[in-house]
Amino acid sequence: MGDILATEADLLGMIKEYLNFEEFEETIQTFDKDCKTKGKLVSKPRGSALRDSKTRVIQEDLLSSFDDGDHKVFFDLWAENIPSAVKDSDDEAQNLEFYLHIHFTVYPLRTHPGRQDRAEFEERIFLFKQYLETRGSALSQTTEFLPYYALPFVPNPTIHPSFKDLFQDSWMPQLKDKLEKFLSVTLKSTKIPRLLTLYVSFYSMQQLQLQLAESERRISSYVRKCNKIKADYHNLIGITAELVDSLEATVSGKMISPEYLQSVCVRLFSSQMRQSAVQSTDFTRPGTVRTTHNHGYFSRPFLSVPMLPSLDYDKLKNDLVVGSDRLKCLLLQALRWRITRSLPGEQRDTVLQAYISNDLLECYSTNKKTVLHLMKSGNEVVRQYTARLINAFASLAEGRIYLSQIPILVKLLTETLRREEKDSLTRENVLVALQKLSLRRSQQTAMIEDDLIGWLVDELQDSDCLSDYTLEYSAALLMNLCLRTKGKRKCAENAKHVLKVLTDLLGHENHEIRPYVNGALYSILCIPSVRQEAKEMSVEEILRCYNREENPDLNRQIEFIIKQLNSGDEEGPESDDEEEEDDNDEDLMEIELDKEEILQPQQRELSGETLLTTEYLGIMTNMMKVKRKSTPLACPNVDEPLQRPVTPSSHRNAG
Repeated sequence: MGDILATEADLLGMIKEYLNFEEFEETIQTFDKDCKTKGKLVSKPRGSALRDSKTRVIQEDLLSSFDDGDHKVFFDLWAENIPSAVKDSDDEAQNLEFYLHIHFTVYPLRTHPGRQDRAEFEERIFLFKQYLETRGSALSQTTEFLPYYALPFVPNPTIHPSFKDLFQDSWMPQLKDKLEKFLSVTLKSTKIPRLLTLYVSFYSMQQLQLQLAESERRISSYVRKCNKIKADYHNLIGITAELVDSLEATVSGKMISPEYLQSVCVRLFSSQMRQSAVQSTDFTRPGTVRTTHNHGYFSRPFLSVPMLPSLDYDKLKNDLVVGSDRLKCLLLQALRWRITRSLPGEQRDTVLQAYISNDLLECYSTNKKTVLHLMKSGNEVVRQYTARLINAFASLAEGRIYLSQIPILVKLLTETLRREEKDSLTRENVLVALQKLSLRRSQQTAMIEDDLIGWLVDELQDSDCLSDYTLEYSAALLMNLCLRTKGKRKCAENAKHVLKVLTDLLGHENHEIRPYVNGALYSILCIPSVRQEAKEMSVEEILRCYNREENPDLNRQIEFIIKQLNSGDEEGPESDDEEEEDDNDEDLMEIELDKEEILQPQQRELSGETLLTTEYLGIMTNMMKVKRKSTPLACPNVDEPLQRPVTPSSHRNAG
């Protein structure tokens, strides 16, 4: 009985310890009252009052040295009392430590901006550089902190636009408030309650059990695959031996029957082809490896590709305009799938030419309501699936030619960009479609005139809120527009803002955007006023910070940008008079076109190709047109920034 009471007292003590840790003061009062009423003993953890007193002294000393700018005392206390696990792995602690180093570095300039403290400032700059090269290097890829890596190279930070926030009256109190909150949580939590420790241990055990079950499931799957590969291997060994024997027989003059060859092919290709394909081959006629390839035994792309059935496009376009929202979504999805799921080559080309020759998007229509106006629908799914279809059109060279003939398209898409929520799939597809359309000069002109450059720069300023996919296409679109003379001049109207955003993006953790950022910088720096603004902002020093990275191609591009920055050339000739289209006729189909389908067919509801061929079957509407031969642009020199319009997918393929 005594053991049970001791265990119960210990358990109640752990509960009270946890409530104290979380500061549930009213709950603790009620808990103590109930325990006293029921005569329950509660064990007390030893040393808690002494520990609390010591914690308060440490916290007060840290805050005092913060106010006095005494960096040596502060960081000695910081090293002694903040646990290594917190300092080395907690993002909040690392971010706070970075700002604390900045605080102590600029402290002499904040309190006594006179020249008498210049020597002390230089000493602290030296310490700050040491920090950046050691512990601070972990944050060198974080956009928030990148401007501060240029701080040691700026002669007078007090007047530099990138560091003006550091000298605002509100900056130091805000940082102190963050420090107080961090210390109150961290110093208190150095003694983890026993109840929490038990729970974490139990939870970890559960996670390990789940991982073990998942590992066993995967092992079972791999064993099945391994057994299948072994069976295929033994089957192949047997067939190989038979074929070698047959070859030796033919050398000695013996005939091999067509039926025997046919049976070998059936066994050899049973998992890749239908037996009917073998039946259609005449083995009694002489052949070569090439004819065997053409029959599809070794290379599936040589199989004849069936054409998809013709559709009634008049009925389709009518239902897309007047049908219910659900029917519109199902039709838009099915029409897109015809493009994305058809086989590249003749089948896909036929689908697209049928859409274009029947004017699916009604670019030549005089009606007030057309398929394109679904972009203004009140139903979010209708807008999203319309944007996906337009993106699919823009992914193909002939589709971009067709879309470029729609006068209102760019304005309609840019209005949608500005109206849709930041994380919506509708906006993402519209943005990607615009980026692909920006390969064509006529569409570039329309986008520049609609001030899309200003919108893009504002969006990229908050790059951490963008997905990698959206960020990449936004940067590539901005670069394509900056390659035009009109685009460069538009950037020059707000050069400081554009340069600040682009230099911040150089340090983004997504390195896929670097070629586009470099290309945009190189292009706009041919404008003398932009170069002058860049020199005032110490852009060269910022660029040299990124020139130390282990990527020789990007380093050489940075050198080209610095050379452009320091050139004395006047603005180049007007490029907008050229009539040449930059589009290189390349198809840019991506799997993202069909990602995250939110529309799922209900029971017995027609969808996809079944819906089209059941309700909208037409007669002879497929008009196959010989596709223009792609004329890819010459591969750019990787040493230089991009100077021709590209899309992320085409740039990756070229790479």
